[in-house]
Amino acid sequence: MVERGGRQRIPRPPSARAGAPPPWAGLDLGARRLPLATVRAVLAELPAPRRPEDVRPESRAAAVLVPLFEEDGETRVIFEKRPETMPSHQGEIAFPGGKLDPEVDAGLLAAALRETEEEIGLAPDAVEVVAELDGIGTVGSRFTIAPFVGLLDGRPALRPDDHEVVEVFDVALSELMDDGVYHEERWDLWEPDRPVHFYDLPGETVWGATARILTGLLSALVDATRSESA
Repeated sequence: MVERGGRQRIPRPPSARAGAPPPWAGLDLGARRLPLATVRAVLAELPAPRRPEDVRPESRAAAVLVPLFEEDGETRVIFEKRPETMPSHQGEIAFPGGKLDPEVDAGLLAAALRETEEEIGLAPDAVEVVAELDGIGTVGSRFTIAPFVGLLDGRPALRPDDHEVVEVFDVALSELMDDGVYHEERWDLWEPDRPVHFYDLPGETVWGATARILTGLLSALVDATRSESA
């Protein structure tokens, strides 16, 4: 059996407790295999993104790209692993992206595409940006993050920057929704009864801001799937 979960630094408080079941609980396993055309159609109908409610004082604007491509009939998502030498989020699994630089970026989308190219070598013209998801605020690093979803024409050839990225890997959306991969915890840290999301993958754990963005995306996709089958 493959051991799931990684060595990410997780400041789990003693009061941490089990949270809600997965948004896709009870959804047929076959319905969790989503082709890119289905993802595209759902994202095209999303409402305008909401600004996060938990913006901290002196929060800095940032943006990330959620890169998706299709292989063997289902959608896969690309992650990167941050080095331990980074000033924040050391060793975490993340989406490519970074801070807005007003001197060079025309806006948040431009920042996401620029940082993605710098970090993993994915050229902006290889990305079809189809949606902006709800923004989120981080507590420790004090970022306000705008997540953009980009579709790719097949598996990309990537060139990760050795100084900013330890590893790049991709996972099928259906695997993220496999039984036993996801769980929610409730923490009384930073604020009372805060939901915290986790995805235990082989050798790694996705949590924090990345898991919040991912859960929002997957929730939107499965909600649409359930609505169509109702």
